Amino acid sequence: MIIIGITGTLGAGKGTIVDYLTEKKGFAHYSVRGYLVGKIRQLGLPENRDSMFNLANELRAEHGPSYVVDQLFEEARKSGKNGIIESIRTTGEIDSLREKGAFYLFAVDADPKLRYERIQLRKSVTDSVSYETFVENEKRESVSTNPGVQNLQACIDQADYRFENNGSMKELFLQVDSALAEIL
Repeated sequence: MIIIGITGTLGAGKGTIVDYLTEKKGFAHYSVRGYLVGKIRQLGLPENRDSMFNLANELRAEHGPSYVVDQLFEEARKSGKNGIIESIRTTGEIDSLREKGAFYLFAVDADPKLRYERIQLRKSVTDSVSYETFVENEKRESVSTNPGVQNLQACIDQADYRFENNGSMKELFLQVDSALAEIL
């Protein structure tokens, strides 16, 4: 069993890579966002990026910097299938997953204006923001030195494989296939 974690900037194509790996390569999908949204609904909080950001940081402060991904890893371990954990956002999560064995971190990035256009098209509840808020959200999630708080740039810097997603999906998938050829 191998686990791929995926990190990257907002709207860069993490979900596109996840869809490709699950639909074309048979990977099981484990979502940090899905886990947090489930908890947010249980708590009756608003479903937005602020609630996810705050809840994730509260869970990490209470249970450790890798709490959410550790929960997802345990689900993956029980399945025994190759899996992908989407959205790695802290260095503590990376450290924990690396300690568990066959783990590889993928990072994806793209031009900020293109990424903003993409999030507007997907129309997620958490993406209904102005361009200025989009930029501020990303800045907020890219500055912490605490291993239990979001720092996208530090995660991207630790990636085993980095993909630029400014072109077509076919070009992105070729990059992913190249990485998979090395891993598998």
